[in-house]
Amino acid sequence: MSRKFLKGKNAVITGARQGIGRAILEKFAENGADIWACSHNKTEEFETDMAETAAKYGVEIIPVYFDLTNDKEIQKGVKEILSVKKEINVLVNNAGITCRALFQMTPVQKARDVFEVDFFAPYLITQILSKKMLRNKNGASIINIASTAGIDANSGRAAYGSAKAALVCLTRVIAEELGSKGVRANAIAPGIVNTGMLTYDEKMLDELLEESLLKKIGEPEDVADTALFLASDRAAFITGQVIRVDGGLLL
Repeated sequence: MSRKFLKGKNAVITGARQGIGRAILEKFAENGADIWACSHNKTEEFETDMAETAAKYGVEIIPVYFDLTNDKEIQKGVKEILSVKKEINVLVNNAGITCRALFQMTPVQKARDVFEVDFFAPYLITQILSKKMLRNKNGASIINIASTAGIDANSGRAAYGSAKAALVCLTRVIAEELGSKGVRANAIAPGIVNTGMLTYDEKMLDELLEESLLKKIGEPEDVADTALFLASDRAAFITGQVIRVDGGLLL
């Protein structure tokens, strides 16, 4: 039997319904973690999926619902998580929205909308939950799902890239401020990943793939594997880092 790297750990994952978040949830459950699975809306399909996944791996998965654009809903959802008297060992801020438009064609309100979900929501969630994580005897791991768009200057990514850049900076600040108390913070910066957020047209996608060393699109599981490593004790000496999962796109 393979080793379960998160056995005995409890994780909070936002955006757990689909894409990268769903892949991370599957990977964490497979490796023994009990999970609070955060999503926007309650549906029978999601409830069934979480129950079946929990039974499949013999773990506990608790769905939690809140709107990332509403601070009061976030606070209510986080309070629900805190009401379960368990340590929070891992927090994955994965939920996000995208925006593809040239800078001069992006209304300020659209940029604010993107920042609300991609930056301010994880800011608030982490601010509240990290206070409990600080009390853990064996530390904790915060993982923010950023993007290569937050590191590179990509045309059409003014709002999205700026929000993810802010998330990268926040990750490093958290790592510096909480590291001495045993809390690690790292970011993962995916490149082109096969999810519902993939908005490249065929020509642009071909151009990007040509620049990639591996000449292929990443899968959500590629990001999930990296998140598993950062969440586990195998990454106990890693903090304040931004790990690109992009198939060599930078080079």
